[in-house]
Amino acid sequence: MDFSRTEAQDDLSALTDEIVGKLVTDERLVELDALENRHDDRLYAALAESGVLAAALPESVGGGGLGPLEHGAVLTVLGRRLATTAYLPSIAVAAATLAVYGTEAQRELAAAAGRGETVLTAALENEPDTDPDRPGVTAAPTDDGWTLTGVVTAVPCAPIADTVLVPARAGDRVLVFAVPASRLAIERQRGTDPRSLGRIELADHPVTAGELVGDAESGAAVLTDLQRRATAAVCAEQLGVLEGALEATSRYAAEREQFGRPIGSFQAVAQRLADGYIDVKAVRLTQTQAAWRLAEDLDVDEALGIAKFWAAEAGHRVAHTTVHVHGGVGLDRDHPVHRYYLAAKHNEFALGSAVQQLRRLGGALTG
Repeated sequence: MDFSRTEAQDDLSALTDEIVGKLVTDERLVELDALENRHDDRLYAALAESGVLAAALPESVGGGGLGPLEHGAVLTVLGRRLATTAYLPSIAVAAATLAVYGTEAQRELAAAAGRGETVLTAALENEPDTDPDRPGVTAAPTDDGWTLTGVVTAVPCAPIADTVLVPARAGDRVLVFAVPASRLAIERQRGTDPRSLGRIELADHPVTAGELVGDAESGAAVLTDLQRRATAAVCAEQLGVLEGALEATSRYAAEREQFGRPIGSFQAVAQRLADGYIDVKAVRLTQTQAAWRLAEDLDVDEALGIAKFWAAEAGHRVAHTTVHVHGGVGLDRDHPVHRYYLAAKHNEFALGSAVQQLRRLGGALTG
């Protein structure tokens, strides 16, 4: 593969950075912290107006025809600036999947999401297939559709979403439904960082055949697509978070003085920063490889597992380095650096921790 960024990725990244740089300030982040749902509507509207939301969506839904690498370019900028929008669940995951598998009406939902007119999300399990006592969502057939039963927690942007993609097991099959959020019981949740999250509970919830994404035979493929896109997106956002954290920590180490010299000149601090630099490079390498394989429609599961492992493991180390080097300031909520720690810890565990990724990779290697 060629790791050089394309002109389209550079342009999209630069445009996103310009918009985010103007609208996302420390003061704005403090304002958002006070909101019940921490979602920057002003930023999201600006991204829609500039064409950033639609740029990486397929041309079939009015997008620019780009793909996962370009989604990653946008998400890395959003992560670096700690911007909180629905881009990840709505555009990079749900809309991109509906554009491929959805009905005509569902593809219009994807197009509307690209215009910023609606918000989509996907109710994916954060730790799938790990606890037999957590069955997730099940689907039982009825005369005119299905009945869904189950609970999914920590669904990104669920409280502000208009449509939720809900995967469910129906016997030995997997089905995915696009369900209007107005018909769901959604409870706001507080996560590691104050982004918008929701708990969705379905108790004998009826869905119609028209809400099925794809068909009864392609449900497993739809769910796999959702999970792959979501994992690649989380890794890209984590890359931006860690880049921003390391940059902030390096600046602080160069400016903060102890014993008449910058603390960055002390060997122990310099080594921590050097280790963080290597970690961030590893996240970028593995995230880029996974996104490229996803874009090229190649076998991607192993690459995604490796990328998510590094996003989680390096996220843990860099987050702690950020706090440790900043000292007491790193724990002060009046200082912005603590946000990097919280965002990194959220992405560390989203869709599977480092240990979970190693277990899955080990299972694949042992056949």
